[in-house]
Amino acid sequence: MWLRWSVSQPNDSPPAGFPLDPLGAEEFRSVVAILQLEHDVRATPGSGNDLGWRYASIELVEPSKAELAAYSDGGPRPPRRVKVICFNRTDNATYKSVVSLSDDRVEAFEHIPGVQANFTVDEFVECDQLLRSHPDVVAALAGRGVTDMDLVFFDTWTYGEAVAPPEFRDRRIGWSDSWVKAAPGANPYARLVSGLHCVIDVNRMELLRVEDDGPFAAGVIKAPEVMGEYVPSHIPERIRAASRREPLKPLHITQPDGPSFTLDGNLVRWQNWSLRVGFNHREGMTLHTVRYRDGDRDRSVAHRMSFAEMVVPYRDPSPDHYRRTAFDIGEWGLGFMTTSLDLGCDCLGEIRYLDAVLHNSKGEPYTIRNAVCIHEEDNAVLWKHVDHDIGAEVRRMRRLTLSFHVTVANYEYLVYWRLYQDGNIECEVRATGIMVTTPLPPGAPNPNGTLVDERTYAPFHQHFLIARLDMDIDGSDNTVFMSESYAEAVGPDNPHGLSMVVSNTALRTEGEAKQDVNFATQRAWKVVNTNVVTGLGVHPSYKLVPTGAIPSMFEPGSPVLERARVIGHTLWVTPNSPDERWPAGEFVNQSVRDSGLARWTAADRSIDNTDVVLWYVFGIHHITRPEDWPVMPVDVVSFWLKPFGFFDRNPALDVAGTHH
Repeated sequence: MWLRWSVSQPNDSPPAGFPLDPLGAEEFRSVVAILQLEHDVRATPGSGNDLGWRYASIELVEPSKAELAAYSDGGPRPPRRVKVICFNRTDNATYKSVVSLSDDRVEAFEHIPGVQANFTVDEFVECDQLLRSHPDVVAALAGRGVTDMDLVFFDTWTYGEAVAPPEFRDRRIGWSDSWVKAAPGANPYARLVSGLHCVIDVNRMELLRVEDDGPFAAGVIKAPEVMGEYVPSHIPERIRAASRREPLKPLHITQPDGPSFTLDGNLVRWQNWSLRVGFNHREGMTLHTVRYRDGDRDRSVAHRMSFAEMVVPYRDPSPDHYRRTAFDIGEWGLGFMTTSLDLGCDCLGEIRYLDAVLHNSKGEPYTIRNAVCIHEEDNAVLWKHVDHDIGAEVRRMRRLTLSFHVTVANYEYLVYWRLYQDGNIECEVRATGIMVTTPLPPGAPNPNGTLVDERTYAPFHQHFLIARLDMDIDGSDNTVFMSESYAEAVGPDNPHGLSMVVSNTALRTEGEAKQDVNFATQRAWKVVNTNVVTGLGVHPSYKLVPTGAIPSMFEPGSPVLERARVIGHTLWVTPNSPDERWPAGEFVNQSVRDSGLARWTAADRSIDNTDVVLWYVFGIHHITRPEDWPVMPVDVVSFWLKPFGFFDRNPALDVAGTHH
């Protein structure tokens, strides 16, 4: 978990202007003060056997739809409430609490037995400090010829219960990889010290075990020499000289009159669209109250859209990788891993940024500058037709992009939500960064990865992303339909076999809604409001176009699938519940099995004409390539939400043409 981001001391902002606005710095401080006063939650480490507390997460309890509707109609402001996960390091006990900032009191303070909260950045840093100064670790590295500790990097990962050492399962534990840089400032992820792993009690910051084995442990077999550098100053001249290319001419993107969108606090308005931007430690950027103005009507499309989990299993059973399954959202948090964006590099054009305020494990607030980027992009042609008599009519496409970038250990995930003038919504994720690699003894096979350098392979792995889509198509009561295309058999009414028909099947229960992608029938799903009829006499809907879906390829009962049953299907649908937010469960660190969707949907509840949430699973099946090394060009995956009968005609007819 190598992190680099830009943080600053937050401004003491006044209470949030709108009930959905993220927590401000002073609100974080107030939460900590209230918990200290009422429950003696003191995050400063004590002495002796008193190790003190850590704050794993502090997050706004978002008002309900009913509360927001009443507030928008001039009713009372919803109470400002905050959910806190904290843990007592001395007792290894995790607590969930709810703090009312409106009433300056703790509403609930509950011990949750048998769970571990998410890891914190502070713990990651402290693990590195522990290991690099521990004599047993120093000795193990020296036995492999590594003596300059300034070149060593320790990357601490979380455990799943099935692969955790049995004797330590009652503790809060982590395990570490060890890496050695070729030189100061070189790539820390280029040279794995294969077979050297440490087990750490993260509460007590105690080294429990040094695992030092494998073919490279004795120092007899030397690690291969690799070229794993991507920073120009560290790339050998022979490689730079062999592939010089001409520099590009400048490309300027300017909007001399400013952008076409407005930003009022966290409220964004652009081209008939409006939405609010949220941010929290676990999901990172969230999108709320997404609406489209259709003539004189302001129509709801979605109440809330975000990423709820990211599961990254490495498909390599070797000693270096069998423990390596990351739950990047539940174990670490996309918000905590969000990095500051730079103009001209990450974002291009007339940019507006939003900062994000988060907290460390003491509950102290800090600000991530430029955490969210909002800007417009040209995207070629929106619609066009050339007529023999009329001539050409063409409109260029403009889209609004809201993005944030996260660095999770060796990988970067670049998340883009895009709104289009024709009512489309696109969610795109770009994966980049550095692959994990492993050295090989001479002549050794590498069946679970691809050779990318001298005697060095990159293991195969998968990235499962779970989008949580609380859709509100013209209101909260919606029904999800499975839509499939079929070719009808040849017959008297279809003599040439041309007939293709579409079948739309309502999904009435959670069991029916456990759906898999089917390319043969072009299966997709429509979120339909059956209570509304459009001018064409149809029910308005938005269609989830399932691009990017991948199979899990796990046998039933396998430990990863037990912890994340969500990846076993492309789509799940549940009735909306404020307590059901995390598809693999609220506490996935050191989990044994899924306590999320698998448990909720066992009741097979009705999802017919009600407030529904769609859980869409997509991702990257990463069969690694030499071209991905030493730094990976972006791998792009996306899905679309497209209006289907939501409008009576092309809503982009009124887009103005461009004339020169």
